[in-house]
Amino acid sequence: MSAKKIAIIAGVIILLGAIVGFTVNQSQRNVVAVQTGKVARQDIISVVTASGEIKPKNFVNVGANAMGRIVKLFVKEGEKVKKGQVLAQLENVQSVADVDQMKAALASSETDAVASEAALKTAIAQSNSSQADLAQKKQDFQRAQGLFQNGLIAKQDYETKQSLYEVAQAVAEHDRALVAQARANVDSAHGHVKSARAQLVHVSDVLSKTIYTAPYDGVVTNLPVHEGETVVMGIQNSPGSTLMTVADMNVITAEVQVDETDIVNVKLGQEAEVTIDAMPNQTFKGRVTQIGDNAIVRSTGLATSQSTTSSQEAKDFKVVVTLNLPPDNLRPGLSTTAKITTGTQHNVLAIPIQALTMRDKKSLEAQDGKKGNKSATPTPPPAAAKKEEDLQGVFVIGKNNKAEFRKVETGLIGASDIEVKSGLKEGDEIITGTYKVLKTLRNGAGVKVDNSIANKAES
Repeated sequence: MSAKKIAIIAGVIILLGAIVGFTVNQSQRNVVAVQTGKVARQDIISVVTASGEIKPKNFVNVGANAMGRIVKLFVKEGEKVKKGQVLAQLENVQSVADVDQMKAALASSETDAVASEAALKTAIAQSNSSQADLAQKKQDFQRAQGLFQNGLIAKQDYETKQSLYEVAQAVAEHDRALVAQARANVDSAHGHVKSARAQLVHVSDVLSKTIYTAPYDGVVTNLPVHEGETVVMGIQNSPGSTLMTVADMNVITAEVQVDETDIVNVKLGQEAEVTIDAMPNQTFKGRVTQIGDNAIVRSTGLATSQSTTSSQEAKDFKVVVTLNLPPDNLRPGLSTTAKITTGTQHNVLAIPIQALTMRDKKSLEAQDGKKGNKSATPTPPPAAAKKEEDLQGVFVIGKNNKAEFRKVETGLIGASDIEVKSGLKEGDEIITGTYKVLKTLRNGAGVKVDNSIANKAES
C-alpha cells in the first residue's frame, strides 16, 4: 500500500474520531454531576437541644427581717441542715429586754384583772344583801301602812317604817351602781391584759426575727455574710440583706433556655437527656416538668411582659427538666445541656434533609411545557397566591438519567433526616447534593451520578 493511501486512511480515522468526540462533548455539555442517596426506612427521632444551668427545685433565700449585727453563724457553706435548725443569730439585747418588760406588764395586768373580778364578786354580794334588806323594809312599811290606816299604830311608828324603807331603797341603788362600776373595772382590766398580750406578741416577733432557722431539710448553697456584719431588712425598691440560701437537693432540675422556633414542639412529660460540663462522659435522664409562658429576650434576660416596647431580638423560653436520679455531688449553677426528645417515629420512609428543595409551581409548569414542546405559556396567577405556588420536593433520578422533581409531604424532622409521608417510595434514588446543584437544578436536566466526593467526606 502506498504512503498516499495510508495517509488518506489515517486522515479519515482522525476525522471520524473528531466527529465522535464532538458529538459526545455536545451531549455532555448540559449534564450535571450530582450526589445521590436511596429512600429507606429508618427510625426518626426529633430532638431539641438547649443550654442552661443546674438548679434545685426548691430553694429559699434567707433574708434579713430586722436590722442588726450578726453575732453568730451556726453553719458553713455546703453544710447540710435539718428543718428548724438554728442558722444565724443577730444582736438581740434590746429585743430580749422588751420581751421581759412586756412579760412583767402582762403579769401585772393579769393580777389587776383577778383583783377586779374579786371586787366585782364583793359588790354583787353586797348588792344582793341590800336587795334582801330592801324587800324586808318594804314589807315592814306595807304592814305599818295598813295598821296606821286602821288606827292601830301611832303616826310616829308609821313614819319610822317609811323612813327605813326609803333608806333601804337608796342603799340598794348605791350597791347596784357599785356592781356596774366593778363590772367596768373588770372589763378594763381584761382590756389591759389583751393589750399587754398583743404587745408581748409584737416584741416576741421582733425577737424571733433575730434568730433564723432552716425552713426544711437541705444544704446551705450560698453564705455571703460573716459574723460581725450588719444586715438590714428590705424597704420599698431596695432589697434587704441575704444571709444565706438553703436548697432542697433531693429534687434537682436543669433550667434551660429553648429557642422560640423550637418551643412549639416541647411538651410536658417529654423525656430528656442531660449532660453537665463538670461531669464529662455522663448522661442523666429526666423529664420536662415546666414550660415558661413568657418569652425572655436573649440579650437582656428580661421577660417580654416586663418590657413596655416590642423587640425583634432573639427570644427564648424557660424549660425545666427534672432529673430522675441526680447524683449527690451536684451543685447549683453548674452549666448543663438538655436534649429533649420531642417526637419519635419507627420504621418510616426517610430522606436526608439536604435533599429537600423548594420550586415555584409556575417555573415547573414552564419547564414541563418546554419538554413537551408546548407553545402556550401559563397565565401568571395573582400575587396573593404566590405562597401557595411554592412546592416542597426532591429530585429523583428518572429515565435516561434525567432529574425529575417530585412533590413530597414531610413529617417528623430528625437530626439529619426527615420523614416522608407521600411522594416517594422505598428504594427511589434521589439527588442529595451538592447544595449549589440543588439550588439551580432544573426539572428534566441531564445528570450523572458522582458519589466519590461524598464517600471521601464520610471516610
